[in-house]
Amino acid sequence: METDGIKIKTIEIRLPIEYSKGELEQEIARIVGSNLFFYDIILKSLDARNKKDIHWKMRINVIEGESKYHFKSNTLEIPYRKRHKKICVVGSGPAGFFAAYVLQKAGYETIIIERGSEVAKRSKQISNFEQKGEFSESANYAYGEGGAGTFSDGKLTSRTKNIDREKNFVIESYIEAGAPEEIRYLSHPHIGTNNLIKVVRNLRDKFEEIGGKILFETTLQNIEINDSQVVAIETDKGKIDCDYLFVASGHSAYDTYRLLLHKGVKFQNKAFAIGSRVEHLQEVINLSQWGKRKIKGLKAAEYKLTHKAKNALPVYSFCMCPGGKVVQASPRNGLSIVNGMSYYSRSSPWANSAIVAGIYLPELLNKEITPSEALDWLEKKEQVFFELHNNFELPANIIQNFIEGKGSNKFPETSYSFGVFDYDFRELFPDAIYQSLRKSLIDFSRKIRGFEEGLLMGFESKTSSPIQVIRNENYLAAGFTNLYVIGEGSGRAGGIISSAVDGIKASTTLIE
Repeated sequence: METDGIKIKTIEIRLPIEYSKGELEQEIARIVGSNLFFYDIILKSLDARNKKDIHWKMRINVIEGESKYHFKSNTLEIPYRKRHKKICVVGSGPAGFFAAYVLQKAGYETIIIERGSEVAKRSKQISNFEQKGEFSESANYAYGEGGAGTFSDGKLTSRTKNIDREKNFVIESYIEAGAPEEIRYLSHPHIGTNNLIKVVRNLRDKFEEIGGKILFETTLQNIEINDSQVVAIETDKGKIDCDYLFVASGHSAYDTYRLLLHKGVKFQNKAFAIGSRVEHLQEVINLSQWGKRKIKGLKAAEYKLTHKAKNALPVYSFCMCPGGKVVQASPRNGLSIVNGMSYYSRSSPWANSAIVAGIYLPELLNKEITPSEALDWLEKKEQVFFELHNNFELPANIIQNFIEGKGSNKFPETSYSFGVFDYDFRELFPDAIYQSLRKSLIDFSRKIRGFEEGLLMGFESKTSSPIQVIRNENYLAAGFTNLYVIGEGSGRAGGIISSAVDGIKASTTLIE
């Protein structure tokens, strides 16, 4: 490969788990036959297919010789000019923040409103919630600076294609804000919740330094529309005029969905997935995946599972959090929704993952339903799981007992802060979901030794939105001239990277 007249050679090497920088460079020198070179790691992945020979695989770009060369990634170029237009962005998660950040860099006057608290206050309130049970509707795992992803695992994988420029912009922005540089090349990159807390705060500083504004604990209450055009938004803190409105409220803000539907924004039903979260001792997963309880130099083993039985729904693992904990991710009191999170070290003694069944609600219910009715159905399920004990305790069962249709009178210690209790999940899930989960857990217990010993708990309902906005090729909501619905709340993105990219792509259509 040749770039700017410089010949770049791509090589692949393998290295032991605990390798040094010197060993890496020595191996590069051996392959290229020279001690004079510059290099850039493109990809680093763990190969654990042979448990007796677990090692790193690396793909590296190398330039031979003495002349220094700056390896450039294909990243976003944002043309600046003063544009004299005011943009309101609802939500400070990845979609909302990066849409606002790009627009501000392009010369617009941009303001973000966020119903939750700034990240430091949010972190304190979440800690208080888990220690004392005092729930806050403005500072929780769903709402607040950085969105739901701030308090998860910070996984940065995405299956979305043709997003190199935007994805690289997001990755480089995170690194500049304090994320570890390895997220640039790891095959399964993650930032970790403890790092994300600092990263989103630093990104806010960068946004404000270039003139952006953000209002915390400010909730959207109404949208003023004149002839298919948004002219202002009303919040609980007052009215804000705007030339363009970007709504990036995430998939938990049902009140925002209902406001958009009331204002004539068109949505359609889409496939999504629901189920429960499973938890195991991390050593059980390590032993199955690596053949050892621990390996020096590695954090914690992961897994990715799928199953599709005849006459059953597809079931898969989702948001697997090695070395993490199970958390209560409800956006408000009266609902119960589980999720997982982990810190950068992934050093917790537990591993957890969602195990969910893919559904299309009109097919599951065998009737036509409106998007509004889909929201009602899902919210009612989240309410049912809370009302079993009228608190945040979770219904639970040992996986083997779930498979056999039996209850559990004794549970292993769990990472979840609010406790668990025995319950028959057949009363909580439609039969098609229950039977599909049961068949998948039998299969997963064959694939991962000891999987059946784990604990299944709570209701996982936030893999993605049950509805999807209808929008045109310029990301505008159908029928509107200046309204964009983006990110996970649009039903067209999922996860940190794809949500951020969705926000960026929407903003660049306006810039262009």
